Amino acid sequence: MVSRGSGAGAADPPPTKKAEKARRADEAKEARRTEKARREEEARSAKKTKKAEKARKKVRTLSRRNLSLAWSTIRGRKGGFAAVLIAVAVGSAVITACGVLLETGISSGAPAERYHGAAVVVGGYQAMSVEGDTDPRLSERVGLPADTVAKVAAVEGVESAVGDVSVRTTVLGKGSVLDGPPVYGHGWSASVLTPFTLRSGNPPRAADDVVLDGDLARRAGLAPGDTVTLVTGSAPGSYRVSGVAEPAAPFARQSAVFFTDDRAARLRGPAGTVDAVGVLAAKGTGADDLADRIEKAVPGVVTYTGDDRSDVETLDVGQMRAFVIEVASAFGATMILLVIIVVASTLALSVQQRRRELALLRAVGATPRQVLRMIGGEAVLVGGIGAVLGAVPGVLLAMLLHTVFTAAGALPPGFSLVITPLPLLFSLLICVLAARIGGWLAARRAAKVSAVEALGDVAVEPKKLGWFRLSLGVLLVPAGLAVAVVLPIVLPGEAAIEGAASSALVLVIAVGLLGPKLFGGVAKLLGRRPGEVTRFLAIANSRARARRVSAATTPLIMGVTMASAQLFSGTTLAATAHDQAVDGVIADHVVTSVGAGISPDLAEELRRVPGVRTVGRVARTSTILTWPDGDSVQYRVSTAQGVDPAAVPDTLDLGVLRGDLNGLTGSTVALSRLVAGTVGADVGDRVEVHLGDGTVEKARVVAVYENGLGFGDVTLPHDVVVAHTTDRLDQWLMVNSDREAELTEALKPYPTLRVSDAGAVTAAPTDGGGDGGISLVLNAVLLGYLAIAVVNTLVMATISRRREFALLRLVGTRTAQVRAMMRREAGIIVLSAVVVGTIAALPSLIGMSYAIRHSVFPSIPPLLYLGIVAAAAAIAWPAVMLPARLALRPPAVEAIARPE
Repeated sequence: MVSRGSGAGAADPPPTKKAEKARRADEAKEARRTEKARREEEARSAKKTKKAEKARKKVRTLSRRNLSLAWSTIRGRKGGFAAVLIAVAVGSAVITACGVLLETGISSGAPAERYHGAAVVVGGYQAMSVEGDTDPRLSERVGLPADTVAKVAAVEGVESAVGDVSVRTTVLGKGSVLDGPPVYGHGWSASVLTPFTLRSGNPPRAADDVVLDGDLARRAGLAPGDTVTLVTGSAPGSYRVSGVAEPAAPFARQSAVFFTDDRAARLRGPAGTVDAVGVLAAKGTGADDLADRIEKAVPGVVTYTGDDRSDVETLDVGQMRAFVIEVASAFGATMILLVIIVVASTLALSVQQRRRELALLRAVGATPRQVLRMIGGEAVLVGGIGAVLGAVPGVLLAMLLHTVFTAAGALPPGFSLVITPLPLLFSLLICVLAARIGGWLAARRAAKVSAVEALGDVAVEPKKLGWFRLSLGVLLVPAGLAVAVVLPIVLPGEAAIEGAASSALVLVIAVGLLGPKLFGGVAKLLGRRPGEVTRFLAIANSRARARRVSAATTPLIMGVTMASAQLFSGTTLAATAHDQAVDGVIADHVVTSVGAGISPDLAEELRRVPGVRTVGRVARTSTILTWPDGDSVQYRVSTAQGVDPAAVPDTLDLGVLRGDLNGLTGSTVALSRLVAGTVGADVGDRVEVHLGDGTVEKARVVAVYENGLGFGDVTLPHDVVVAHTTDRLDQWLMVNSDREAELTEALKPYPTLRVSDAGAVTAAPTDGGGDGGISLVLNAVLLGYLAIAVVNTLVMATISRRREFALLRLVGTRTAQVRAMMRREAGIIVLSAVVVGTIAALPSLIGMSYAIRHSVFPSIPPLLYLGIVAAAAAIAWPAVMLPARLALRPPAVEAIARPE
């Protein structure tokens, strides 16, 4: 019998009818509430959708209407928009050219020459890996163990693998160094990687046999059986030409000499290494697939195919590629900023000239938003058209720059230009954006004023600047001065230089914002002196039209400022480096080489020459310093030198500030003041130094010195540097001797060596393939754009005053007096631009000079500064006077009747 209690087996009592009814009522109520909420949500959603669709239709309608109105305005005021179009088109051309060069540096390459016949080339990684950043290139070759050749040959798909070494060689022809591309010596077995074909003679068999490439033999006038003198290192050697070989394709970047394999290995050194491994693929094996197999089978190597083979063939190609990418990126970023400023300034002038039209629009009921949209539409249309018009000239400019880069040595011969739609689309986007921003900035005041105020302001320009513009301009002036003056005092290292350099642009922007106040002040100052009527009119016009004069003259001020900052920063750096090098070389003589370099063992031989007291070796390379910065790692590429510490006190004065160079042995380093401040290291600290071939040294800082620009920012023990360079040669020998004749006689057996003085050290040790020439070319492009902008805005501002000129003539002013007035105005514009532009550049130059050499006096050659002044006058004067003459040609009655 089962109990009815509440035990485990008890059943629940049946619900009562009243409880069941209440439950059903609750469920029905909940269902109605849910359905109501669903219907309300659907209604809200439908309402939102309908509203959004209506807004989209309205936006489309307004956009079409605004663009249609904008296009009508442009067609009706072609002359007024021509200046904006020119500014955008020229800016588009320059930005497009920078984009094409950038893409060329990333995607293109030079065709392989010596490795033309190799499907794959195996080498080391010629860069330092940096997480989240571009890997900086290594300046010296990363070698491979000799057993890598056998490992690569064992990979499936490899028909044969050949180890290659390169020996810098100097060919002497008729007692002097033979001109032409650099000459590299190789083992004869590597000739198959081109391939070379013997045209006459035989392969090298004896240690003194060589085979020359055909072009080299022709230039030297040599044939099989002749004797040729070759210099490897410093020592000349006499070799018999056993044969002449022709490459499968002509060489443009190098010449080749082939030794026996054993002779090439001994000349190259050290034993047990090769520079690269050339791979001939088995039939039916693709280069890319084979490269992947090799990298998987042989750890620690990098494979190169296609044009990338040239990067390991000659290290200059990879370094030039990185240089072009860096230059195009930096210059392109600068040009984008300049284009935005110039386009905004030109649009501001255009809007100011249309104040009568905009006032009428406001008077007949146009809202501020409609005015903004109309001007915005005009800016977008003009920006788009200008960007498209500048695309083709931009490609042509890129071709021209590519030719200049190649001629200057910044690009290797055969480095093809890559042209794709990407740079053109990017330029279009930037130019339209610049025009849109400039249009918005220019239209803000015109759109904000009321209709009555707009009509009242037509005749006379408003004297007050907007509070935002005035406040921002006032704030930027002390900010620019603080960046230029305070940072070099407070911050150490290169941060001070970079901060000071950026102040010029900050002050230029401040000048653009405060321009009407500045020009009004200059005109007021000039107006205190009494003068003739034309002078009075010129000053009165400058004061009354300060906004227009400011907008038209801003590009000229930028030109003066940028030219001064760029040119005089370069002269300051060059003068500082020259002074440090000349004053720092205290040796009596400097032995230099017109060949590849100086053999390090020559120093010991010279020490035995009578009268020689000290011989100090100096080797050059490039290092990469790394240091932690929060969660990331920063790096800096620095020129480095290796010195004999025992000889430094008698031969070099590096201007030691702290520490002692006598401790420069083993894993130690001395740093320049600028680099020590940049990496945050001092005497006793350890820094991570990546040597030229990527070898890492945890070096202890033993000294900090001043003369880094003259001798390099990093100083290491000589043997440490030489062991990690490609050619293992010295740059100079510093010799103290009071018997120069004996020293010269001792060097006679070495035809590539010369005895010089301290002037031989003044040249930059790492030229970088024409960096100075490229910098001048790019500065010329930048200043050329600013010159076009100056002419553009001044012509636009002058042409728009033809009704004013007509009115002056109608009230009795003679045409000659109007021209004299314009000459005065042109003089005011040039004078103001030169003075203001110079003042804007000076804080930057002073701050940079102090950061570089603790002097507040930058190096400013007077003739160069006068050249800048003359260029400003030559650009601005005709841009004012020629349009003025054209505007004065029609009769006054006819001119004043013409529409604006």
